[in-house]
Amino acid sequence: MAKAYERIADELRQSIRTGRLKPGDRLPAETKLAEQSGRSLPTVRDALRLLQAEGLIEKVHGRGNFVRRARTLVQRSNSRHQWEKDRAHQPEERRASTGATEHDTGLTVDDLVFRAAYREITADADIAESMGIAPGTELVERSYRTRYSAEHAPFSLVTSHLVRAMVAGNPDLLDATNEPWPGGTWNQLATVGIEIDRIEERVTARPPTAEEAEELDLPPGTAVVVLRKTSFDTEGRAVELSYITLPGDRTELLFTTHLERW
Repeated sequence: MAKAYERIADELRQSIRTGRLKPGDRLPAETKLAEQSGRSLPTVRDALRLLQAEGLIEKVHGRGNFVRRARTLVQRSNSRHQWEKDRAHQPEERRASTGATEHDTGLTVDDLVFRAAYREITADADIAESMGIAPGTELVERSYRTRYSAEHAPFSLVTSHLVRAMVAGNPDLLDATNEPWPGGTWNQLATVGIEIDRIEERVTARPPTAEEAEELDLPPGTAVVVLRKTSFDTEGRAVELSYITLPGDRTELLFTTHLERW
């Protein structure tokens, strides 16, 4: 037999799924729910915590509980890499008209809010091993955040590393004020004569840190997917290493593999 808080949650869940309570609607006050259900406040709060854990509602401090608005789905496909490479040599006007986020979401440039920050660091042991460089090598670390203008959380948390000596021939690649760069990293590297030949991606999942959960606005209990992407040039060198942290509640990874026929 369902517990009292589960029955309350069932009723609210049904109201959300049938549209009686719509995304953005505020739920009745906890005291009102207790009165309506004939149950105690702790029981009502248990029901609300359950719905919050399911991602159906969210609690806004000082305002109450609201039906959670569905976040924009990001479908990240491995076909995007050839699309990005092809785009790198297109005219600047065309490169500036769309980007990888638009490709993955179906949104337009005008729908998006973009932020970038650069800093210079030295490679630690993990980065050095991943890129096949000596520890202490000077790097350009780039952090990117892109969000839909109608939402407050970014689609992902991106940290990208370039070997400074490889890109220093074009000073514009060291300056974050030149972002968003039409054509992205593929075109940036092309300006210093680097052609990306292959992409290696390693995918893992884990619980988010407190900072990640807050920035990505994750429902309780939601995992993140971490994509470690290494780009290699035509000489076999690792020319970029990215760590992309994706929210598990609104990201789909699509892998299509074309096989040779017998």
